[in-house]
Amino acid sequence: MDRGSLRIFFGAAPGVGKTYGMLEEAHRLAASGTDIVVAVVMDHGRAQTAALAEGLEHVPQRMVEYRGTRLPEMDVDAVIERRPHTAVVDEYAHTNAPGSRNEKRWQDVEELLNAGIDVLTTVNVQHLASLNDVVESITGTRQQEMVPDAVVRRADQIELVDIPPELLRQRLSSGLVYAPDKIDAALANYFRLGNLSALREIALIWLADRVEEGLSEYRQRHRIDESWPARERVVVALTGGPEGEALVRRAARILSRVSGGDLLAVHVRRPDGLSEGSEKSLAAQRKLVEDLGGSYQQLAGDDVAASLLDFARSVNATQIVVGISRHSRLQQLLGRGGVGSAVVRNSGEIDVHMVTHSLAGRAPRLRLTPALGRRRTIVGYALAFIFPIVMTAALLPFPQLNLTTQALAHLCAVVAVAFVGGLWPAVVAAVFDSILLNYFVTPPIGSLTIDDPQNFFALVVFLAVAVAFSLVVGVSARRSQDAARARTEAGTLSELARGSLARDQSAEEFLEQLRGEFQLAAVSVLAQNGDGSWAVRARAGEDAPAHPEEADGADRLEPGLTVAWRGRPLSGGERRLLAAFEAHLAALLERQELATSVRETIRLGEANRIRTSILRAVSHDLRTPLAGIRLAATALSRQRGKMTAGEQAEMLEAIDSYSGRLDKLVANLLDMSRIESDAVTVLHEPVTWLEVVSEALADLPPEAVRVDLAPNLPAVDGDRGLLERALANIVENAVKYAAGSNIVVVATAGGLLGPAIGDRPVSELRVVDHGTGIPPERVMAMFEPFQRLGDEQKGPGIGLGLAVAKGFIEAMNGELAAEPTPGGGLTMVLRMPLYAGPRE
Repeated sequence: MDRGSLRIFFGAAPGVGKTYGMLEEAHRLAASGTDIVVAVVMDHGRAQTAALAEGLEHVPQRMVEYRGTRLPEMDVDAVIERRPHTAVVDEYAHTNAPGSRNEKRWQDVEELLNAGIDVLTTVNVQHLASLNDVVESITGTRQQEMVPDAVVRRADQIELVDIPPELLRQRLSSGLVYAPDKIDAALANYFRLGNLSALREIALIWLADRVEEGLSEYRQRHRIDESWPARERVVVALTGGPEGEALVRRAARILSRVSGGDLLAVHVRRPDGLSEGSEKSLAAQRKLVEDLGGSYQQLAGDDVAASLLDFARSVNATQIVVGISRHSRLQQLLGRGGVGSAVVRNSGEIDVHMVTHSLAGRAPRLRLTPALGRRRTIVGYALAFIFPIVMTAALLPFPQLNLTTQALAHLCAVVAVAFVGGLWPAVVAAVFDSILLNYFVTPPIGSLTIDDPQNFFALVVFLAVAVAFSLVVGVSARRSQDAARARTEAGTLSELARGSLARDQSAEEFLEQLRGEFQLAAVSVLAQNGDGSWAVRARAGEDAPAHPEEADGADRLEPGLTVAWRGRPLSGGERRLLAAFEAHLAALLERQELATSVRETIRLGEANRIRTSILRAVSHDLRTPLAGIRLAATALSRQRGKMTAGEQAEMLEAIDSYSGRLDKLVANLLDMSRIESDAVTVLHEPVTWLEVVSEALADLPPEAVRVDLAPNLPAVDGDRGLLERALANIVENAVKYAAGSNIVVVATAGGLLGPAIGDRPVSELRVVDHGTGIPPERVMAMFEPFQRLGDEQKGPGIGLGLAVAKGFIEAMNGELAAEPTPGGGLTMVLRMPLYAGPRE
């Protein structure tokens, strides 16, 4: 069975006429003899739409019970059983009532399509999942009903139903869209002129992309390689040279004359990994392209011009921007006309802009020595004179040898020189060999004149062959060395990438890696201040440069940031590899800045949370005891003569109780402030559990807590006052949340602190309760400030007790943890290091 076709009537906003247009198409199909039914139509009280739905066959909808209400929904089974050629299904993104077979109506439509039924449906741009947040930011209204973009894109036809925003507002004002009581609110909110214009533009752009996809599929299906200029697309060719920025800006100016064009930058890299461009320049140019709203592509190809044109045709480009060749006139005459000339010759229907720049025709000077090393080059020049002389001397005893044999022997000398010294020493050897052959072999011997034209021709051929072979050997040697360097660079970059993924390096560690890779004495990252001075942001090695002028070399990393090194100058190949390291360093520094920003944001968020909690505490927990004190004091001052002695004592006791409660709250707030600002001062001294427990439990009823301390416990190393406050908060928390249970304070000696605190022997005190306990996932949050179990108001307090206790104990190099009590409840475990004598 063939799958049915889906036709969507697409609109920018409600009221543009999607349903009306769909019903008009349904009438047209019915008039042409098509078997068509209406599965569901939502007229929303619009009389014209309801009238247009009449005259078509309707499949009854099924009713779904939900919370005492009967909701109509499309009867998918009834439509499939009816088996029409086409079904009308309004509101493609509709959410079905709970209890339906499918959650969304578009899923119901999929069943109809799979059954071979064609479907007409409607959808608005705000219902597309990818655009939901964009529409919300424009209109301020979040749509709950969404349909995946991929589902809509699979439609066989998408028809735009469009009217100008002014006409839509006019229709709304006339009561053709909403009921009269909703018109004013709709015009003032969702249906503002700016909102409708923005929604219309979004819908047109989305549909244009869909049309572009269809055009690309058509061209691929019919194997059409020529560009069809349906949309302005400008491709700019980047080589990594300094002229790239000018080319990108020129391409952007070309696109600024049209609306809706695309800017695509392309860099073609040779497959052997060799590149004349600067990685640093490419990174800067890529950022410029992205800042201008374009995209960057990197390709690999032996023929740069062909690869560039293939890409341009694949994206249906209309224009290409390339720079004027940097090759000199001599190089162009020798066949090195540059990429631009080849692109112009083979561009076909694509327009090509050849942009001039300051470096046009200014190619680097041709090196007279290949990159084989200074020592090999010097040896090569020496052999260029030694080998011809030796070969001539060796052949002098054999005058019967003809010129051809002599020339072949001398060619061997040229080959040997080429292998040792490269191109130019071999050329010198070839010229010198030809002179020696002319002087010692060709008649008249002993002069540089040549009588026989054949001998002259033979010497010319010898010189040409020798120079050509020298050129091949020299280029081969240079390519071999470049390839070896490329392999080394690739290995280094691979290790660099692997290292960056495997570990989170600091800037100093990375600079140390860079220093070792390039064998430098010192490297530093310098940041320029607003007054022009320099500050060292990171360094590696001894005596790192503090100013670019003090360095042996420096590179600008980004505006205001420079990498400087000391030790030795770097070659061109090393500078290319350094550019990759610098790009990674820039990313590393940016990542560190982001991490610092995130930490600062978290810190500010935490401070804001604490501030909010303090305000809440001040507004409630602190006002309660203040109100009690004020009420009792007012009663005493105004009705002292009418009160009995017992009543006066009760008021005074209330004032004392509320004052103590207020004092504890304020003390906890101040203690938390000291802990947050790392301002807790610890007086280390020998402290016994007996004296600490007795002071900490002094304000509690004797029957509330049972104390079980082992005899002769050694003293712990801590601050008596801080330890008492911490233990008092812990026990008070246990009494508050485990009231009525058996609370026991137990102390023992033995065990070790964790490695982070030094593996010191400890004495352990446990506060054991048998209350309801706490879920394991809430244990860590229990020690955070302003946290209360279940966030409930259970007695006085603002949720700072355990946070203050943990802060004090950790300040004394101790540990505070929570464990479940066997049989139910919570055990707070306090470990303190044993006293080992006075500290220095």
